[in-house]
Amino acid sequence: MTGQTAETVYRIRALNDAFRKNWTLGRVFLSAGISGLDEEARVNVLSAVIVFDQFTPDNDPFGEHDCAIVAIDGLRALWKIDYYDKDLRFHSEDPADPGKTTRVMTIMFPDEY
Repeated sequence: MTGQTAETVYRIRALNDAFRKNWTLGRVFLSAGISGLDEEARVNVLSAVIVFDQFTPDNDPFGEHDCAIVAIDGLRALWKIDYYDKDLRFHSEDPADPGKTTRVMTIMFPDEY
C-alpha cells in the first residue's frame, strides 16, 4: 500500500475492476501500436484486458489492480489505469471517489510506455 488505508485500496481496486470490465466508466486510449493491429488481434488483446484477473504481489504491489501485462497470441500488451480530476487536467485528489475522479486506461505495447 502507498500509505492509504486498506478500505481506500479496496475501493480503488473495486472501481478499477469495474472500469476494466465496463469502459463507459472512464476513458480508454489505444496506443498507435495496438490501434495498428488487425481487427482480430486488436479484439483479442482488448478482450484479454477485460477478463484479466491474474493479479499477484509482483504485478500489483499496491493492490489497486491498476496495471498489468496480458499475453495473447504471441503478443504482450500493457494496460495502465491513471486517475485524473473530472476536468482531465490534474491527477485526482482522491482516486477512491468516483465523483472526483475520471479513470483513464491506456492499452499499449510495453515498449510504447
